[in-house]
Amino acid sequence: MFFKTMRTTLLLILSILLFTSCSEYQRVLKNDDTAKKYSMMNTMYENGKYKKALKLMEQIVPAYRGKPQAEKLMFMYANTFYNLEDFYLAGYQFERFATSYPKSDSVEIASFKGAQSYYELSSRFSLDQEETYKGLEKLQSFIDKYPDSELRTDANAKVAELNNKLEKKSIETAKQYLRISDYKAAIESFDNFILDNPGSVYRKNAYFGKFEAAYRLAINSFPSLVKDRLITAKGYYNNFAKYYGDSDLKEDSDKLIEDVNKRLNEYKTETSSLK
Repeated sequence: MFFKTMRTTLLLILSILLFTSCSEYQRVLKNDDTAKKYSMMNTMYENGKYKKALKLMEQIVPAYRGKPQAEKLMFMYANTFYNLEDFYLAGYQFERFATSYPKSDSVEIASFKGAQSYYELSSRFSLDQEETYKGLEKLQSFIDKYPDSELRTDANAKVAELNNKLEKKSIETAKQYLRISDYKAAIESFDNFILDNPGSVYRKNAYFGKFEAAYRLAINSFPSLVKDRLITAKGYYNNFAKYYGDSDLKEDSDKLIEDVNKRLNEYKTETSSLK
């Protein structure tokens, strides 16, 4: 009975405190006292109550422009959007801060978090990659501007991640051409990938894909074109085998080249029988 009464009392006290806190917030929000709004905004921000802090910020930001408190306020304003995962506005506000306060002690972290905001907006590889390109641009700009930054390692890792996403998008596009039997487009797409991505982890897939697309183009061609196209496919196999002959794609490539050689040998047999 005693514990039940204590629990009820504690809940009542907490409810009163919560109500009082909310009432105070509402009073300050509706008040014209900018200093009180700033003070409560700061408290809300430090306590992680970003939505409430943002409402107050939106009211006082214009009043503090050009004042000593503006620098801190504008960084908090940008960071609030970031913490609320509104990365469009976070990126914009961090960039605005960096432009407005180029000598600020917070300009480096603002530049990084601005770039990171665009990184966060990057879509998964199967979707449009406009934001990925923008994220890469912003991160690379940060790396170039702050080459000695402690955040450089993190920025480089994010650049590598976004580049990998673009590479995956590109290799999957080439594979899609192969799946829909548009072999010429697949060969061109794989070839472009090889040229554009010399250090990619998907490079072996591009070499193999180019060979497979050429093989399938050959065996599905008019009879008069098959032989020359098989020879071309064999050349692509040789390129694959040169660099990735011992990779996990070896078994698949061996099966295809075995069929290529078998078909080419048939042409030799035919030629010999005609002599």
